[in-house]
Amino acid sequence: MVGHDVPLNQGCLNPVKAIIPEGCLLNPCDKAAVVGGNVLTSQRIVDVVLKAFSVCAASQGCMNNVTFGDQNVGYYETVSGGSGAGPTWNGRSGVHTHMTNTRITDPEILERRYPIVLQCFKLNLGSGGQGQFRGGDGVQREMLFRRPLTLSVLTERRAFQPYGMNGGEPGQRGKNYLIHKNGHVVSLGGKTSLNVKPGDVFQLLTPGGGGYGAPKKDSDTQSEKGKHDVVASHFYHEKGSVHAYRLAQEQA
Repeated sequence: MVGHDVPLNQGCLNPVKAIIPEGCLLNPCDKAAVVGGNVLTSQRIVDVVLKAFSVCAASQGCMNNVTFGDQNVGYYETVSGGSGAGPTWNGRSGVHTHMTNTRITDPEILERRYPIVLQCFKLNLGSGGQGQFRGGDGVQREMLFRRPLTLSVLTERRAFQPYGMNGGEPGQRGKNYLIHKNGHVVSLGGKTSLNVKPGDVFQLLTPGGGGYGAPKKDSDTQSEKGKHDVVASHFYHEKGSVHAYRLAQEQA
C-alpha cells in the first residue's frame, strides 16, 4: 500500500487514526467471551483493510489452530494456507499471512514426542483461486492418533471462500475431517472439540488465496506471460533495507 520497500516501523502509522468504538468486536467489554483475536480476528481485519483499498484478493483468513492432548501431554500448532494474489503477483502457497509465519514442528520431533503419526503434509494443489494472477494454494495435513486424546480445532473460512478481486476467482474453503478407523468420515466444521480414538485420522485442508484479474484463456497464457513480467518489473522495483537484508540472508 505504501508503494515503496520500507522496513516495518511505527512512523508509517503516524498519519493513521484508528476509531474503534467501545463494545464492538474489536473493543469488547471485559466480560465479553472472546477467543482467537491474535490468530483469527487479526487475519480478517487485514483482509478487510486491503479490500477497502483494492490492494489484493483475500488470503486464507485464519491460522488453522489445532490442539490435542490428555492429562499427560499437550500440543498446539498453527498451519499455513494460501495468500491472495494482487495486480502484479501470484499468491504464495503454504504460508501464514497478515500476522506471522510461525515455524511448524519437524515431523520427526512431532512423532517422537507425541502419540501420533504424520501421514501427510503437502500443498493442496489447485486450492488457490484462478485469475490473471493465481491465489496461493493451501495445504493438506493428516495426523493419525495412536492413543485416546482430545482434539480441538479453531479455524475460519470453512463457510465462505476467500474472495477474488477484479474478476479473479475465490480460493477454496478450508475443510476439517475426522476419518474413523472403520472408514467413516465426519466433517468437523470450523470450530469444535472432541475425543479421538487410536486409529482415527484428522485431515486438515487449509483455504487457498483468492485470484486477481479475470482468468486468461489457455491460448493467451503464453503470449501474455512475457508482458506480465515486464509490467511487474516496471510497477515495482525491489530496493531499500528490507531488500538488502533478504539478499544477505539468501547469500549466507
